Amino acid sequence: MAATTATSLTLSKPSSLPFNHTHAFPKTPSTLPTLLRSAVKPLFLVSSKNPLSDVISLPAAEDSAWDDEKPREECGVVGIYGDPEASRLCYLALHALQHRGQEGAGIVTVHNDVLQSITGVGLVSDVFNESKLDQLPGSLAIGHVRYSTAGQSMLKNVQPFVAGYRFGSVGVAHNGNLVNYRALRSDLEDSGSIFNTTSDTEVVLHLIATSKHRPFILRIVDACEKVKGAYSLVFVTEDKLVAVRDPFGFRPLVMGRRSNGAVVFASETCALDLIEATYEREVFPGEVLVVDKNGVQSLCLMSHPQPKQCIFEHIYFALPNSVVFGRSVYESRRRFGEILATESPVDCDVVIAVPDSGVVAALGYAAKAGVPFQQGLIRSHYVGRTFIEPSQKIRDFGVKLKLSPVRAVLEGKRVVVVDDSIVRGTTSSKIVRLLKEAGAKEVHMRIASPPIIGSCYYGVDTPSTEELISNRMSVEEIRNFIGSDSLAFLPFDSLQKLLGSESPNFCYACFSGNYPVEPTELKVKKVGDFVDDGLNGSLDSIGGGWVQANRKQIEIGS
Repeated sequence: MAATTATSLTLSKPSSLPFNHTHAFPKTPSTLPTLLRSAVKPLFLVSSKNPLSDVISLPAAEDSAWDDEKPREECGVVGIYGDPEASRLCYLALHALQHRGQEGAGIVTVHNDVLQSITGVGLVSDVFNESKLDQLPGSLAIGHVRYSTAGQSMLKNVQPFVAGYRFGSVGVAHNGNLVNYRALRSDLEDSGSIFNTTSDTEVVLHLIATSKHRPFILRIVDACEKVKGAYSLVFVTEDKLVAVRDPFGFRPLVMGRRSNGAVVFASETCALDLIEATYEREVFPGEVLVVDKNGVQSLCLMSHPQPKQCIFEHIYFALPNSVVFGRSVYESRRRFGEILATESPVDCDVVIAVPDSGVVAALGYAAKAGVPFQQGLIRSHYVGRTFIEPSQKIRDFGVKLKLSPVRAVLEGKRVVVVDDSIVRGTTSSKIVRLLKEAGAKEVHMRIASPPIIGSCYYGVDTPSTEELISNRMSVEEIRNFIGSDSLAFLPFDSLQKLLGSESPNFCYACFSGNYPVEPTELKVKKVGDFVDDGLNGSLDSIGGGWVQANRKQIEIGS
């Protein structure tokens, strides 16, 4: 495929969209099929691996893995146009984004105008090997890594999704969460649409298929006008790669280019680095970018209010070597630590981190405080989500599997331990106990984010508001609960001050309860909502379970 050149174009669709005409596209017949994966000519081939029984087993131990409590980024996406090794580059880029989702992966490529898909449950390296990638030829590809539910619906919800409709085939990968998914799905089902998954992403495909507009790009815009919430999307057709970001820009999406001219989209710049693509810019909020044989076209087709980018990308989700929303993640976290050392100082002998997400903030704290940073906790990277506990019960078993204290660093010392956040508080209490059992004289907990008081509805896996410890307790009550000698959070106003003129462009709903897009529904998306020192609740209530948004939150956010 020829190397692409960047062009900019502003298009219009018929008058139902509020922008000025430059070209008008002809309308299509009013009836379009709504059935996905139709039985027409084979425009796409789908393969999946790893039956659920091979990879899912419930923990028998009373303790779940220590990081089940952490908020989880739902997904990572990749799109590549114009490279003969698109599937292999997509595989590598997904590997770089593995931290954004570890429970499913998939790649769709285009070869001879046919969309070919392989998806599976597990890590990228579990799903793909040399023979699998050989089945995905072509110079156009999209990919997806997923963190989501366990249960019966897991495999069929792994993206990218591929669907056939009257005018061809389309594949899509989505990072985010649609807050009006249930209402849209209900309307579509009333109109005869049939759904194969419980994913909100499938709604987008149905909206594209039922759009009355002929050009594919206008179908995308038509669909995006109807959905509300967070979405960074990559689409692939027989000859196009399309990237879309929601008008608020909740979730990140960047564009880069390889030396051969191939265009790359990815959730984070770390994916560009691995495949030697040069970062060019973000996909702007409300922007649709189309890549085809004519080059790169920027279509600003959606109205976009003030951006509301997720601050937790800088606190926890993104890798430190990424640039997200135009800011270095490493520098953000280092400054968070410096602020904690300045505003919440304490006499101490050593600064340690809860690895891996607390390391950079701990380095900033130690440098500012003039206290040595040492590795007081060692994290094991070889523990899966299931394990076998001996019959003689071990206290805090899940945390001890993941974290090992270094007695030589801790014994007899006044220790500052830096973590990125506190969610339910149970893991923090176990870490404090672990440090004291290893001989720490004092344990002072410092948290490189403000207290989390609200659930996220924009593509981050968080517990219900009632489970959030900062929504139920004061800082002193939390300190007493986790057993630390002192506790301090990153002050909210100091965070905003650090961001300066960019502060209004970030979403702080989890800290303030003020929601840019009113949440009316929330899907329970992870085992962690039911797992905390053991499995509570049935598997049936995990996959596809729903809870209503907190009425108080809705009133605050409206």
